[in-house]
Amino acid sequence: MKIVTAEFVTSAVNPGGYPPEDLPEVAFVGRSNVGKSSLINKLVNRRGLAKTSSTPGRTQLINFFKVNNRFLLVDLPGYGFAKVPETVRAKWGQMIEGYLKNRESLKGVFQLVDCRHTPTVQDRQMYEWLLHYQVPTVVVATKVDKLSNNQWAKQQAVIKKTLSLAPEHLLIAFSAETGRGRDELLQVISHWVFTAD
Repeated sequence: MKIVTAEFVTSAVNPGGYPPEDLPEVAFVGRSNVGKSSLINKLVNRRGLAKTSSTPGRTQLINFFKVNNRFLLVDLPGYGFAKVPETVRAKWGQMIEGYLKNRESLKGVFQLVDCRHTPTVQDRQMYEWLLHYQVPTVVVATKVDKLSNNQWAKQQAVIKKTLSLAPEHLLIAFSAETGRGRDELLQVISHWVFTAD
């Protein structure tokens, strides 16, 4: 699949602000600072489409981006160690869960984990939640350029074991720096959005 156009559509905090469900959607979820915005920008080859920040937890809304006028990429708020009040964190949780559970046009979710670290309790909970609701899921290990091939081989095993990765679920190594994994992600998106239900 070739990305020709990519544009920001809207940000929302609740279903009333979501775009109409007339295009298939693919969502990205992961801890704050795992590199969701960088991944989206690399995917569509547009540097500043999704706003990146060195401060974890800056994405506090659900952001929708239209690609090729054929489907939407959806950037969900990061969970985890963002320095925000507990009440805000709880709200994010409800926002993410509400979207994932009720969005009819959602075709699949990429769950991002930092390849350098063992997945957290929240990563595990998110993965179990996606399994429970039978949402098509691919786990993406970001920042893989920071590891040697040997280190990645070890971390791959750790991630699979910690998440109890289901045999049918892919684990894709990704680097926003080198573009590694981009073609695989585009292939998965193609499958999700262009394959009839």
